[in-house]
Amino acid sequence: MKIAVIGTGYVGLVVGVCLADLGNEVFCIDVDESKIESLKKGVLPIYEPGLKDILDINVKENRLFFTTDLRMGIKMSEVIFIAVGTPPGANHEADVTAVFNVAKVIGECMNGYKIIVNKSTVPVGTGEMVKDVIAKNMKGDYEFDVVSNPEFLREGTAVKDFTSPDRIIIGAETERAKKIMQRIYRGIVRTGKPLMITDIKSAEMIKYASNSFLATKISFINEIARLCEKVGADVKEVAKGMGLDQRIGPRFLQAGIGFGGSCFPKDVRALIQKGKENNIEFKIINAVETVNYEQRFIPVKKLKEIFGSLNNLRIGIWGLSFKPKTDDMREAPSITIINELKKEGADVIAFDPIAKENAKKILKDIEYGNTPYETAKNCNALLLLTEWNEFRELDMIKVKDLMKNPVLIDCRNIYEKEELIKMGFTYRGIGR
Repeated sequence: MKIAVIGTGYVGLVVGVCLADLGNEVFCIDVDESKIESLKKGVLPIYEPGLKDILDINVKENRLFFTTDLRMGIKMSEVIFIAVGTPPGANHEADVTAVFNVAKVIGECMNGYKIIVNKSTVPVGTGEMVKDVIAKNMKGDYEFDVVSNPEFLREGTAVKDFTSPDRIIIGAETERAKKIMQRIYRGIVRTGKPLMITDIKSAEMIKYASNSFLATKISFINEIARLCEKVGADVKEVAKGMGLDQRIGPRFLQAGIGFGGSCFPKDVRALIQKGKENNIEFKIINAVETVNYEQRFIPVKKLKEIFGSLNNLRIGIWGLSFKPKTDDMREAPSITIINELKKEGADVIAFDPIAKENAKKILKDIEYGNTPYETAKNCNALLLLTEWNEFRELDMIKVKDLMKNPVLIDCRNIYEKEELIKMGFTYRGIGR
């Protein structure tokens, strides 16, 4: 099939490349000329393991194209995926301006039956509004369908999540649209992956409800971690015991410094705002956001309990991205923590194996190390903020010898507490 994917951000690029790999002819479209020129040269604007290899193959096979010509892409395509950004608005609601702007152009360029697929994360009811915008801007009498197909791509494993998903959600109104969407995903469905067809509003709601529930698990275990510290329990053991219950499961029960990234914070706030618009007060989801915000201040609090004042102390940071296997700094807890350290008068040096350049755009008044060991040198304390595998295999005796004071705040609980204490570290985890 001929498919247009409008928007080459994180979601749009992964979706476009993977759809081409399923055998479709895909036009990836963006208004950013420099980004498109880079993509034509095989240079990716994001770090995502495995994506470049698939991109190169499909460009070579003439299934994947990059262009800034929106109108051409729309006219040549049978199915159009909208994957533009929906950033938070003034009241944390999702700003769907870009979605409606694209819908307007689609209406103006309509030249036959097309399916318009909302891949962007949009509030419930957006599908109906997109349909109205397209209809009002059409210059002829053409049939079309609007479909909701929410994405569930995790940064760092997005290619795997697309090709081997837990489920594919399709919100559609007509049999024609349902059959075409089933055809697009048949290569994945035939491997046994479930495809669920529902109405458009339910599909839109599934995305927000899923992300908010996962965020709830994270905030829940972080609250449990606070009590574990007070009573002498180990949250890692508690989470393991909970996760063995099949009704609960182990995933998203890792205590730490809260969730970040482009999805969870934005989607939780957007759902809260949607509730307000409909006179629904989300007591649980409001608490999820509050706990997540508070969790980011705990590492600095632990340092102050050890040192008292942080003024003129040298603090090393291991990990800056909001999670491993990505260079994404959006809503990264490291930003809040480092800013708090600076407020307390500390000098900060940080290292991240991938996100360093993106971090420099946000955190300009800190020093950057080139290796974990260089970052640890002469530090009064180290904070591990992102659980990159690189940090799991370090020579910790060497790290201890490099430091001025062997204080380690393990904000992701990746180290064995007893081992580090035997080495001579002052160790603090989360909930341990």
